[in-house]
Amino acid sequence: MTQVQDRSTGGAGDRSSEFLDVVIVGAGLSGIDAAYRLAERNPGIRYALLEQRDRIGGTWDLFRYPGIRSDSDIYTLSYPFRPWEGEKSIADGADIRQYIADAADDYGITDKIRFGVSVRSADFDTTTDEWTVVTEVGGQTQTVRCRFLFLCTGYYDYSGGYTPEFPGLENFTGTVVHPQKWPEDLDYTGKKVVVIGSGATAITLIPSMSRDAAKVTMLQRSPTYITILPSKDRVAHALRKRLPAGLAHRIVRFKNAGIALAFYLYCRKYPDSARARLRGLAKRVLPKDYDVDTHFNPTYNPWDQRLCVIPDGDLYRAIKKGKADIVTDTIASFDATGVRLSSGDHLDADIVVTATGLKLLVFGGIRLTIDGEEMKPNEHVLYRGRMLDGVPNFAWTFGYTNASWTLRADLTSKAVAELIAYMGANGYTHAYPDRGDAPLPDEPMVDLKSGYIARDADSLPRSAPEQPWRVRANVVLDTIDEKRGKVTDAMTFGRVRQTADV
Repeated sequence: MTQVQDRSTGGAGDRSSEFLDVVIVGAGLSGIDAAYRLAERNPGIRYALLEQRDRIGGTWDLFRYPGIRSDSDIYTLSYPFRPWEGEKSIADGADIRQYIADAADDYGITDKIRFGVSVRSADFDTTTDEWTVVTEVGGQTQTVRCRFLFLCTGYYDYSGGYTPEFPGLENFTGTVVHPQKWPEDLDYTGKKVVVIGSGATAITLIPSMSRDAAKVTMLQRSPTYITILPSKDRVAHALRKRLPAGLAHRIVRFKNAGIALAFYLYCRKYPDSARARLRGLAKRVLPKDYDVDTHFNPTYNPWDQRLCVIPDGDLYRAIKKGKADIVTDTIASFDATGVRLSSGDHLDADIVVTATGLKLLVFGGIRLTIDGEEMKPNEHVLYRGRMLDGVPNFAWTFGYTNASWTLRADLTSKAVAELIAYMGANGYTHAYPDRGDAPLPDEPMVDLKSGYIARDADSLPRSAPEQPWRVRANVVLDTIDEKRGKVTDAMTFGRVRQTADV
């Protein structure tokens, strides 16, 4: 049901600051996608991207540890409007960052980015239907006003990762690093390295570091499910030779998204069969006498937590060559030379890498208020995975956790661009999803039990069982909904009676 409201302008705040139609926060994979879709649907729109870092790339600029790569295939991670031209289907981090930067250059987005701008807060004024965004630039506070605020900030804290309290860590005389703050000058050649963790970061680091280190040991408290994908997509390479680049890219994107979704649904419906298949993959590549059931057979079902990908089985092959190994145990304490385990064993180490996960941070830590009253994300329900009920002129990109981030990010970007176009065509100055008096549901937004989600799940917005309030992990159903749905579904629109001069 669509409602229309009129608001009379009252006492507007500071009108001296710059006014834009849209402010996009973040110049990573999502932010560049949002800018492209926004300008594509709304030519001539006034917008800017505010980026706290000094370079384009977001995640792919922040993480610079050895072997950093995509954890899903690059054909679905890349943009549908710009074909991936690289050779690898599991792409290196530096190549992904360059791809994002090239896309921004090609579509005139780079000139819209303001680097070194940290967004601290934003307040929506219902008397003017405008956001006032407070930023910090070079230690100075600045403000910018906008009609629509679009956050492409990701979901984790860029300032640092999660590191649990390790007993006796202060006694260790070697080097301790977290992958999120990797030292450029760290030399691990010929060193003994212990990587604590079993997620995507750990399994990426270990094969890369093992090429030069004396030995790399992954110390895990519990195993993670791992699958193998080829480093090159033969179908993609064959299609490139026979079809225009754009058409080939769309076909491969569709194929890979479908395969990934089908495997996810298979894992959820037939967990025992999926477990056996993943176990079989490991046994085929690892040494014949390797204890797969201890190190690669989790107690939970496949896709209860995110499933990790290794290209061409590189982690397993590093283990087979004797350059890496896995220890499944818990830490009793650190000492001067390494890690003492609960089993009584000791792992000697020159370098310890704490690949222990991320810290969740909703909306990039930006404090949001409406008429000065704080808006708490966990007191709202997500509308079609992108907007919050009752919050006007606001959107947030949150990609898929069971597939490439960009698949939902691009759906979000196109939908927001369409909403803004509809508002402009009809003279509306505000729009928000409206659930009426429905009680706040207790369903989590993300259906994963991964540690970084579980630690801070209560800070996330909520999901409801019915559409359009249900956050699904299904790109096919979401795409169908977007094509069938109307921009006015479950939305309230309105306008100020006398729009202030901007």
